[in-house]
Formats: sequence, C-alpha cells, structure tokens
Amino acid sequence: MNTIKLYGTPLSGHCHRVSMLLDMLQLSYEYIESAGARQTPEFLKLNPLGQVPVLTDGDLVLCDSNAILVYLVKRYAADSAWLSADTVEAAHIQRWLSIAAGEVRYGPASARMTSLWKLKGEVDIELASAIAAKLLRVMNAHLADRNWLATAQPTIADLACYSYIAHASEGRISLEPYPAVRAWLKRVEGLPQFRPMPTSVVPSAS
Repeated sequence: MNTIKLYGTPLSGHCHRVSMLLDMLQLSYEYIESAGARQTPEFLKLNPLGQVPVLTDGDLVLCDSNAILVYLVKRYAADSAWLSADTVEAAHIQRWLSIAAGEVRYGPASARMTSLWKLKGEVDIELASAIAAKLLRVMNAHLADRNWLATAQPTIADLACYSYIAHASEGRISLEPYPAVRAWLKRVEGLPQFRPMPTSVVPSAS
C-alpha cells in the first residue's frame, strides 16, 4: 500500500483542512514539516510555487488543499457524504470550496497572516477585515437554519472553511456577533477524529 505523505506547516489552515480529513478518514500518513524548506530545490520539484500543502500518494504529487480534499474522498471514501454524488449537492459543495479559496483566504486568513507574521504593506488589513465581516454575516445567516454549509451532512466544504474561521481572533476579528457561526464551529469540533490547529498567541478582538 502506498504511503501518503503530507508536506505542511502546523499554523497553516490550508494544511489543517487536509490533515483533518486524513484523520477523519482514518488514513495513515507521514506528516513532513516544511516551514523552512519551501524554497529548496527538493520541495520546488514537488510544487514549483513553493506552497503547502503538498500531498504525495505513491507516484502521485498533488498540490492545492481543496484539490487534495477532493482527491482523498474520491480515492478513499467515494461512497461517503464528504463529497456528494448528487449533482445539486456537489455544486453546493463546490461553491463553498470556492468561498474557502476566495473570501476565507482573502478575509480572515489574510488578517490572521498579517497579525501573526507582521506582513504590513503586503496585505491590506482594512480590506481583509471588511471581507471577513461580510463573509461572517453571510455565513451566520446561512447557518441560522442549518447545521452544515453545503448539505445536511458534514462535507469537505465545512473542513475547507473551518480552520481560518475558527482562528479569526488571531487576525483580531471577533466571532462574538455571529452565534450561528460559533455553533457550526462547535459541530465541526465534535466530529470523530477532530484535532485542532495550534493556536498562536495574539490579542483577541474585542
């Protein structure tokens, strides 16, 4: 059987979403810490963009966290609810994967990145905060009468959006005004095999 390897960094929400699914599918894998190796020739052979996560499964090398989520379900849990075979449900899942790569990435994830790594000038913190606020309002309304983002069951859409929303306070974005979002986070955290992403000490938003 092929050995799955996940190249990542502990504080990356993109890596965390992949490790959550690996754990929840109860797949054995080797985690390779890559924080200081992303510009080495060896790593750039895996991903010329120098980004994590990268997943290898035998001869397969796959980059992009959302693509990896789709692959893992299709390869190892094809009959599960993680990625519905229903056309409409699959479309709803894809919509939230796009939101994870768009509004989540450029909202709470960018605000957090600025706070943790002091990347002033590289990220417009006011724009990131505004994107996060709009996203959270939309998510809170969406989750007011449902448990999960895309379907009646937890899917990879929930995992893709979870990590950076859960750690929004590290970007000085408060979740206090969004009770439905906070309840959804608790439901994700209650899933079997859930493991949290490490927390960095940053003053919480008030």
